[in-house]
Amino acid sequence: MRFKTPLVQGKLIKRYKRFLADVELENGRIVTAHCTNSGSMKTCIEEGAPVYLTPVDDPKRRTKFTWEMIFMNNDWIGINTSVPNLLAFEAIRDGKIEKLKGYTSVKREVTFGDSRFDIFAENSLEKCFVEVKNVTMKEGDFALFPDAVTIRGKKHLETLMQVKGKGMRAVMLYVIQRMDVKKFGPASEIDPEYAETLQKAYAAGVEIITVQAKVTPERIEIVKEMPFELWYQGNFIEQ
Repeated sequence: MRFKTPLVQGKLIKRYKRFLADVELENGRIVTAHCTNSGSMKTCIEEGAPVYLTPVDDPKRRTKFTWEMIFMNNDWIGINTSVPNLLAFEAIRDGKIEKLKGYTSVKREVTFGDSRFDIFAENSLEKCFVEVKNVTMKEGDFALFPDAVTIRGKKHLETLMQVKGKGMRAVMLYVIQRMDVKKFGPASEIDPEYAETLQKAYAAGVEIITVQAKVTPERIEIVKEMPFELWYQGNFIEQ
């Protein structure tokens, strides 16, 4: 995914009210940017750190910039939660995720039951629903999700189990927008119910695919699949 317009650089002053961030641009001007990430961002926020923003030319929008990334641990971390959906759609459409190759039709935002999934893909042999989550939290070598309690995320997992029960393919796809981690796992201490539901979903046949994305001011691209670790009913699961 390439950015359609050149990004604007600055440094983070503060993030507040979850969806707002004040940024000082290189020319000294202070602007307020929209932060799409509703989570805690506990390991991807640092006041004074370099950031990049997308300028928005929309008279109806209060904020004229969208916060895209922050520079920490000697690399860029993508914090825009809308990016992984587009990344995943393009990658599945173009056959760039090995485990999700071979689909002749790929659509975004498709409803199943009372849930709306990010991607629906199909071919002559199967139908596949894919839910996509943005991952930015880091603990040691692990990328963890979620970084705050997510009732909506738990519901998506439950509906994916229903999809699988109907004989269709159900995939939970985690997109990690940082390169300083080596494995993925559920953030059990932050949201134990989500972690337990993820483990149950995996045991019920819902697939877990974790991919790592390289973030730069010019583009963001999925570069490789990442292994994950789970615990389920006392059993250690690694893939």
